[in-house]
Amino acid sequence: MCSKKDTVWLTQKQIAALFGSERSVITKHIRNLVKSGELSEKSVCAKFAHTAEDGKVYNTRFYNLDMIISIGYRVNSKRATSFRIWATSVLKKYLVKGFVLNQKRLKETQTENLKHLEGAVKLLQQTIEKRQYISIRNLKLVIDNCFILHFNL
Repeated sequence: MCSKKDTVWLTQKQIAALFGSERSVITKHIRNLVKSGELSEKSVCAKFAHTAEDGKVYNTRFYNLDMIISIGYRVNSKRATSFRIWATSVLKKYLVKGFVLNQKRLKETQTENLKHLEGAVKLLQQTIEKRQYISIRNLKLVIDNCFILHFNL
């Protein structure tokens, strides 16, 4: 596994192991994803120097997280099915709540990630304060209108 530019990079062999599938199946899905235009090979594929089991260094194709996720939604295996169930539940939580927290990663998080989290928390605080202000302003309008109605009767 290679981690560069805020993504994960895996070889076809590693993707096959991840989803409990054969490399030939992964190759087929990669070809179909690129052919259909769902993903651009230039944006999801890169060659990195990789030391193989024989100790030799080879230029090997690695695929980023976009490709890995897309393959996970196409492979027919128990591990891929488990992945889809997990991914769908996370997406559902995000769509319903508007956010998802990975508690395990938060406990292990690094300083850079904490800065992103602090930014998100500030945005939440501003949103809450704005909603409270709007609620108070609306309540004041209702009270003012009640007084106007009361004194005009």
